[in-house]
Amino acid sequence: MNRFLLSVAAVALLASAGSAAARDQIRIVGSSTVYPFSTTAAEQFGNKTDFPAPVVESTGTGGGLKLFCQGVGEGTPDIADASRRIKDSEAEACAKNGVEDITEVKIGFDGIVIANSRKAEQDDLTQKQIFLALAKDVPQDGKMVANPYRRWNDIDPSLPDKKIEVLGPPPTSGTRDAFVELVMDKGCEEVPETAAMEGDAKKAACRTIREDGGYVEAGENDNLIVQKLEANKDAFGIFGYSYLEQNQDMIQGSKIAGVAPDFDAIASGKYPVSRPLFVYVKNAHVGVIPGIKAFMAEFTSDAAMGEYGYLADKGLIPLPENDAEKVRQTATGMTPMDTSSL
Repeated sequence: MNRFLLSVAAVALLASAGSAAARDQIRIVGSSTVYPFSTTAAEQFGNKTDFPAPVVESTGTGGGLKLFCQGVGEGTPDIADASRRIKDSEAEACAKNGVEDITEVKIGFDGIVIANSRKAEQDDLTQKQIFLALAKDVPQDGKMVANPYRRWNDIDPSLPDKKIEVLGPPPTSGTRDAFVELVMDKGCEEVPETAAMEGDAKKAACRTIREDGGYVEAGENDNLIVQKLEANKDAFGIFGYSYLEQNQDMIQGSKIAGVAPDFDAIASGKYPVSRPLFVYVKNAHVGVIPGIKAFMAEFTSDAAMGEYGYLADKGLIPLPENDAEKVRQTATGMTPMDTSSL
């Protein structure tokens, strides 16, 4: 009986591998922020090699990792783009579904921008002001109340007299996760009443975004946000620096604490709202789906993600050269990540 069960398992494994081999294009899903970088690398890869260009889908970081972690085989993605690091819960879901060896590749950095139309003035906001504008509840007279602020100058008289309307990503987006961590959490710490909170109460106060129209979930399509900002000069939008870089004729990034979101400020760490970007590779698909190692060699090459690489032209902030070389070795060697460090 044991021999029979082992034989059945072996046949199932081979069938799975054979099914995966039927697909000859790499499939990539995930972050809308990383999407233009993956798409550009995919186009370059298709032009330079005999492999077909990978298929890249913008599903959001959370949605992409959910698909990535569903299992091994032709029906699941080979690579996931992420605008934040994979979470414990996601790594656990991967392991539960047999996705055990994953290579983590940090491709560079990005800044999160609070942008508006070039038809409007460039604003200078603080993380505290943004928190007070977008939190669901804020402190008033010693207690937490539903956010009463409707206009920016309600928060601070120095801010513009215009309606608070911010178009941003949904909860499945890595940009949303990073925005909450880098802006909402930091701003929350600057408000004495919320800074003094602890545990779940503090987490809820700092991270719950208003749902009364001040913040509008605009989906995973950052291009749509750009179009809406062009049509409404009083609104703001939240997205990665690469979209600002690509649409500077229409939109401008607000300063955060006096620092404008530009390439040099993000690369130097002066701009306070920046984050690393990642690509995750399913090692079980390497050698089964053709071209994965070669694609990652292209993606992490100096010609792609180096200081003067073609991804920098798309808005990617490059890693320091020493770090970039380590990343290349990890990517081309398909070194599995240590999930115990999450």
